[in-house]
Amino acid sequence: MAQDMRAAGWARSLPISSGVKTAREWTRSHLAALGWERTAPDLVDSIVLAVSELVTNAHIHAHTTAQLILTRDEECLHVTVHDASAQLPQQRHACKEALGGRGLFLVDALAHDVAARRCPRGKDVTACFEPPPASAPPDGSSKG
Repeated sequence: MAQDMRAAGWARSLPISSGVKTAREWTRSHLAALGWERTAPDLVDSIVLAVSELVTNAHIHAHTTAQLILTRDEECLHVTVHDASAQLPQQRHACKEALGGRGLFLVDALAHDVAARRCPRGKDVTACFEPPPASAPPDGSSKG
């Protein structure tokens, strides 16, 4: 018997002029609505940093509007940034003095999984974050 999959999603278009601050604030507000700021503040910070890096990459390297899509299912919060360039991102080896070049390295370190794929009108870069563990029952017992 097939199980029902529950999923929720949000999307936002981010022109270059809007900056990444808008992306961070928008993402943080959705994570707060899920209750994650209270239950997993470090995870929220990791997700917001990943969003910042992915949107920055779309704006700087693709020179296009970024489409930020957050989808949540039972296994993962998928953070996808779409841009109009078909060129897949590549990690660079930044020297110590470089101010940039570490974005994909950071996203890869923060997320449980990262994938990039070409699509008909550009590319999608998706980072997956496992949700915080369900909180224990109020009496402290756990099912086993």
